Parts: sequence; structure tokens; C-alpha cells
Amino acid sequence: MEGKYFDEATVSVLQEIILHRRDVRGNRFLSTPLDEAVIDQLLMAALHAPSVGFSQPWEFVLIRDQAVKQQVRDSFREENAKALPQFDEEKQPEYIRLKLEGIMEAPLNIAVFYKPSDKPVLGQTAMPEAGLYSVVCAVQNMWLMARALNIGVGWVSILDAEKVKRILHAPADNKLVAYLCVGYTNGFYTQPELEILQWEKRKMKEAVVFKEGYY
Repeated sequence: MEGKYFDEATVSVLQEIILHRRDVRGNRFLSTPLDEAVIDQLLMAALHAPSVGFSQPWEFVLIRDQAVKQQVRDSFREENAKALPQFDEEKQPEYIRLKLEGIMEAPLNIAVFYKPSDKPVLGQTAMPEAGLYSVVCAVQNMWLMARALNIGVGWVSILDAEKVKRILHAPADNKLVAYLCVGYTNGFYTQPELEILQWEKRKMKEAVVFKEGYY
């Protein structure tokens, strides 16, 4: 059994990619279309993500049609309006100013679905939700590859998942995991945008790492 080993330079590059991955907002996308070869690179990264029981339970819908994107954007606007009153009053003006999607601006949208199996899945019998986690791994692989290619990705989660499924004619059993806005960008921030805006503070390792249990 022989597998590939990596040197320190490669590890350093991967670390840089991880540290500089960003969630790109709509006002940062350029209209430049993505070549099919580049899209294939992104999808290939996703298809090589780890999956419980090697189930590979993911499916991807590529969306370029402006009319379809507008329908999804309408869902965002509806759900975003519902979200506003859930935040503290002092946060609401800041929330209104945030640009939280790039559905129309990004040249490519990718809807990522979890497709459940109709038979038992190895490793998923006790924790069936592990299939969903596998799809999230695929999204992260794609996101890191995009950053390596200097392509921006924004994850839109303020959506009515069932409405998006109807818009895209998704099978009834499929579950929407991620709706991604993808495209070249006019730049990447040195820190996550919500960290720069002080919407939240970064959690330090000491606050989230425990040893041998929650002690």
C-alpha cells in the first residue's frame, strides 16, 4: 500500500488557503464567466470529499439562468425580512446594512443537495445525519479549491429550502444543504467580513477545546 506524502511547502500552501478562505458577498463578484474547465476543477474537489460509508450522497445543480436566480433571490428577501426581528434591536440596523447574498451578481450559483439512500448506509445506521455532514465536506472541498483558484464563494442559508427545491424541480426526498454563489471577485478581505464588522468575535482555541470530556 503506497500513498502520497507531502512536504512542508505543500502543507504551508494548504494552511494559507484555509486561513484565507472567505465568504464573499454579492457586491464583490465580477461578471466574468467561469470556464467549464474551472467549474470541473471545483466539482472534482467536491466529488473527492470524504463520505460516510463511501456513500457519496451529493448532487449539484448549476444555475446560470437569471430568471431562476431571481426566484431564489425572492425567497432570500422573504426569509431575510422574517429574520430581522429575531435579532436584538441594537443589532437590527446593522443587520439591514449587511449584504448577505450574491445570487444575481455571481455568474454561477450552485445548489448542493443531499440525496438519501433507499438502503442502509455503512456508518450511518446509528447517526443518519452523518450523510448530511458528508455533503458539507464536499462543499468545503469545493470552497477551498475555489480559494486556491482565486474564485469567491458565498454560502446563502437565508432561504426557504422547500421553495428552492420546487424552483429547481428537485426530487422530493432530496434535502438542500447549501446554496452557493460562485465567481471571480474584486478582492478578498484579510479577515472574514463579519469579523471586521465586529458582528461576532473569533472564538479562541481555549474556549472550544476540552480534554477527555467537558471538564
